[in-house]
Amino acid sequence: MGALLATTSPAALAVEIKGVTFADQVTTQSGQPLMLIGSGLFTYLLWDAYVGAYYQDARRPRPAPLKDVSRRLVLEYFHAIDAEDFAKATTKGVRKNLSAADFAAIEPELARFNRAYQDVVPGDRYALQWLSAGGGSGTLSLVLNGQVNFESDSLALANGLFAIWLGDEPAQQDFRTQLLGQ
Repeated sequence: MGALLATTSPAALAVEIKGVTFADQVTTQSGQPLMLIGSGLFTYLLWDAYVGAYYQDARRPRPAPLKDVSRRLVLEYFHAIDAEDFAKATTKGVRKNLSAADFAAIEPELARFNRAYQDVVPGDRYALQWLSAGGGSGTLSLVLNGQVNFESDSLALANGLFAIWLGDEPAQQDFRTQLLGQ
């Protein structure tokens, strides 16, 4: 589990959004550098809900959020959110981005993922990470404030989850564009 947590170099540059700082590069504990592709603000109705940053394998500088490439999405929240609300929104977002057959194939693992959610308060950070081992294998993790809450080896689940923000039917198109650095 320890290899899934990320650290930042003190010399790393940073980007700041609404008082939240994201490093330009993070390094996994296994030594793999992930570079910042983009960052942005997610608004819900009139409220600033959270800020996020998308990182990807430094050897793959072109955004490839739904490929077998190491990547990390970090979200820091401005408001309290219940675990149950995360689970409902996650299921809806994944379903919206997958075919019925693809959704059915990952549904049991998605249910296990949704049970790993915890309530958040302002300032909490969730990170969704896929560490690729190549050939479609790797480790998916959900990390809350540096603590690993969930792990899986399912690339299909990873792609479905990343699609919530970075797929063809993202939760918010402007946020997707910002995360992809476009």
